[in-house]
Amino acid sequence: MTNESVNSPARTFRVTLEGPDGVHEISAGADEHIWDAALAQGVELPAICHQGFCLTCAGQLLAPGEFDSSDCEQYFPEDREAGYILLCTSKAQSDLRIRTFAADNMRRHRVAHRLPAPYS
Repeated sequence: MTNESVNSPARTFRVTLEGPDGVHEISAGADEHIWDAALAQGVELPAICHQGFCLTCAGQLLAPGEFDSSDCEQYFPEDREAGYILLCTSKAQSDLRIRTFAADNMRRHRVAHRLPAPYS
């Protein structure tokens, strides 16, 4: 480990979560799953598998933004193109604005594109 990595501040991003209980702004580290950051800051979001498979944690981007979905078990280019994000396994790489509780919409999207859609 170099001194540079020890002294470098962790990148954090503002993530705005819009859901049925209102709007919450949280801070999420570039190496932290958004769902985990939300829970640590008192925002409860749905999730079952925490592997990016069941779609229960799905959100949808309300504005352009970047995120790392490499920890997701099943995430497809069509999901990204439609703006869907799996909060339990995705990491912010820019500020994000997300509609939460989007599992039903993402499941319909997956069915329409003949992609796996658990619990559909």
